[in-house]
Amino acid sequence: MFIRQLVTALSIGWLAAVAHAEVGVTNDAIVLGQSAALSGPARFLGEEMRDGALAYFAQINEQGGVNGRKIQLVSLDDGYEPDRAMENTKVLIEKHKVFALFGYVGTPTSNAAMPLFTAAKVPFYAPFTGADSLRTPHNRYIFNVRASYADEAEKIIRHATNLHLSRIAVFYQNDAYGKAGLAGVEQAMQKRGMTITTTATVERNSTEVESAVKKLAEAKPDAVVMVSTYKSSAAFIKRAQQAGVASQFYNVSFVGSRPLAEELGEQAAGVVVSQVVPSPFDQSQAVVREYRKSMAKYQPKSMISFTSMEGFIAAKSMVEGLKRAGESLTRERLIAALEQGEPVHAGEFKVAFSATSHSPSRFVDLTVMQRDGTFRN
Repeated sequence: MFIRQLVTALSIGWLAAVAHAEVGVTNDAIVLGQSAALSGPARFLGEEMRDGALAYFAQINEQGGVNGRKIQLVSLDDGYEPDRAMENTKVLIEKHKVFALFGYVGTPTSNAAMPLFTAAKVPFYAPFTGADSLRTPHNRYIFNVRASYADEAEKIIRHATNLHLSRIAVFYQNDAYGKAGLAGVEQAMQKRGMTITTTATVERNSTEVESAVKKLAEAKPDAVVMVSTYKSSAAFIKRAQQAGVASQFYNVSFVGSRPLAEELGEQAAGVVVSQVVPSPFDQSQAVVREYRKSMAKYQPKSMISFTSMEGFIAAKSMVEGLKRAGESLTRERLIAALEQGEPVHAGEFKVAFSATSHSPSRFVDLTVMQRDGTFRN
């Protein structure tokens, strides 16, 4: 009789523990989910963001994980298409039962996922986008590690106007990402009593830029701010230069600096790209040295780049949040741990979330591409 009661009590206790276990968390694992472009014209963005994160997660797992739990990242390919990202999000939440979503790549894809993860109350950490749609209104499940496109546009327009470049045009991708960047440029110019000279667009995942080049060539701008990905941006710059456009070209960080440099070759010289993480080539910073060592060990086939640097920093800050949440890990405890107000450190790069602000970073730097594909601050 006593043994039966004991077995019954233990069974009830085990069932209660299982019932209260958080989705995506086991005794030895934490499962995160990512939807990103791993194929198509924007695939290097997804691959590099993923590889940088995987390098840091592998480093942490080799050290025993977070409170004894190894981090697993399930990455699904969306080809940088919103419908596929939405379906991937359903699969990650319902089939893979992830604890949190991490490192999504792109504005239209992140926007498509937003209703799903918000309804499911799943944290959405460090999307690779600076769009205002993921910042305003405040969504308690979204945590932005990078600065916004408005911050990048402000830095770019300040630089351009300091060089007395007043006729400024915008070449942008005709979707949520491009329009978010365009809005940032408009805001920065309105602040200075200026207006955009002209605009031209390109469709997502396309390099059909002839009409855009013709339109901007006719306007003769001093500078062109580009809000697109590396394939279409490179196609535009090449054809604009062939058409005799002598403008200063600027790109926001999402373009993908390394693949843009490769696409342009020697024509990369002088192109300016805004960056939202420290340069992966500046080894005076401890976080950069750690990143490069980790990439060499765990992702030796992946190139050193700003995008994989961002993935590494995103993973490092995510792990800091997971550690703060403690051994009894739940989604709500992670959110509470991140919102403490104390900076979440990723080496020298740090962000301090609060209950009312999940977009604290304003870090933006400008880099100039060189003829040999390197970058100069």
